[in-house]
Parts: sequence; C-alpha cells; structure tokens
Amino acid sequence: MGRRLLVILGPTAVGKTDYSIERALECGSPVISCDSRQFYREMRIGTAVPSEEQLARVRHYFIGNLSIQDNYTAGMYEADALDLIGRLFAEGHDTLVVTGGSMLYIDALCYGLDDFPEVPLMLREHLMDCLRSEGVDVLADQLKELDPVTYDEIDISNGQRVIRALEVCLYTGQPFSSFKTRSFKERDFEIEKIGLQRPREELYVRIEARVLKMMEEGLEEEARSLLPYRDLPALQTVGYREMFDHFDGKYDLEETVRLIQRNTRHYAKRQLTWWRRDPSIRWIEATS
Repeated sequence: MGRRLLVILGPTAVGKTDYSIERALECGSPVISCDSRQFYREMRIGTAVPSEEQLARVRHYFIGNLSIQDNYTAGMYEADALDLIGRLFAEGHDTLVVTGGSMLYIDALCYGLDDFPEVPLMLREHLMDCLRSEGVDVLADQLKELDPVTYDEIDISNGQRVIRALEVCLYTGQPFSSFKTRSFKERDFEIEKIGLQRPREELYVRIEARVLKMMEEGLEEEARSLLPYRDLPALQTVGYREMFDHFDGKYDLEETVRLIQRNTRHYAKRQLTWWRRDPSIRWIEATS
C-alpha cells in the first residue's frame, strides 16, 4: 500500500478538529496540526486549540510547541513537517492525518513555496512603523492598487501578510502575485485533500458561538497578558487585534466581541476563496 497524507481543511469553526480525530483513529495515525497560530503556547484560547479531552484521544503534533517570541515561517514549517512525516512513515504508518486552516502553510506542505526576493530590512521596518501609526487599512489600500490579485487572496486584516506582499511590490516594482510560479515540488507520498463545508448561515452561527465561548474561557485575560508583545507577528491575528484596540479604548467590550465575530466571518470567507481554486480538494458536508 502506498503512503498517503490525508489533509483535512476548511474554514474556521467548520468542525475540523473532531473530524480529523475520528479519521486519525480510523487510520491509526496521529494528528499533524497545520494551524499557524495553534503553534504558540501562549495563545490557547484565542486560537481554539483542541481541548485536553481531544488531545488525549490521539497524539497531536505542532500544538503549543513554540513561543510567540520564536521566529517561525511557513518555510520552516514545511521542513519540520516533512521531517516528521518521513519519520512517521518510516515507523510503519501508511496514512497520516494533517488538519488545519492556514492556507499558506498547507500549500507549503503539499507543494512547497515559491522563491520570493529578499527585501531590505529597512523597508520592512518602515512598513511596520506605518502599520503602527496608520493602521492596516492604509497599507491594504496601497496593496490593492499595486497588486489587486494578492489583495483578493490574502487576509487583508492581517498586517504581517499585507506587509509581506507590499514590501515585495515596492522593492521589485512587480506584483507580489507575479512571483508565484506554482511550480510544485514533488512529494514521495500521495496527497488526498478533504474540505469540510457547511451552509453559510450555519457556519456563521458556529463562528459567533465560538467567539462567545472564547470570551467565557478568558480571551480578554489571555489577550491582556500578551499586550506587551502586541507587535509580534504571531499576534497579528483576529481576536487579539480587536482586544488590543479595546484595551486602547477604541471600542467597548460588546463592540469588540461583535468585531471579532465579523472579522472571523471575513476570514472564513477568504479561506474558502483560497481553496476554491484547488480542484484536487474533495468537498464534503460536515455534520457533527
């Protein structure tokens, strides 16, 4: 039997965790996480990491294995995940389960990353200063003018993603999207992708309920403990950004919760837009 990587993906709150655990138990596989925010041990509530009960049912990798102060990229994840996958296959597994909602990281694992030009640190620092002083919307508008393709593909509320694309546009004079060759790297295992989906209104209800649950579990306190690190890339994330604005006095708590729910819905929509371009994904209805 050939070696197979079963990749379970889908928008936030669709039900990937429970489904991936069931499939992992069927296959005798651990679960390899591909959620780029669940890597960070300080961000458990705001990233909806699996519960202790879920983690106890099957072994998970890449959950809480990093600190927010660690510099970690999609390329580093590609190397680490491929090394782990190779070792697990060598131990006798014929099917391994990967799950997550981080589009770029899933692409890195399945296809490898394109080679983008190095950008001077001074330019990146200038854009970070602009992000802090003017906000992400100003940078996103500039990206939309220079590279509308990338603007439509990425999470434009994520300052880190916007800066990465914009700095390449400004430094090279070419759209960030023009460097995406999509020349896939060969993998020595079969890749099967399953996409979980739900009717839009049902998904939105689940998103809103998840945010309320995070608040009950202590998202406000978790975010406050991370306030000194708010400029770190790991914290340019829905849930934390809105909480930091709340601490700055921009919104009351009720409006903050509403904004987290709205921005999470927007993120789910962008996830689906990204994956709809991939014809290899087999979409199924999530039922549990």
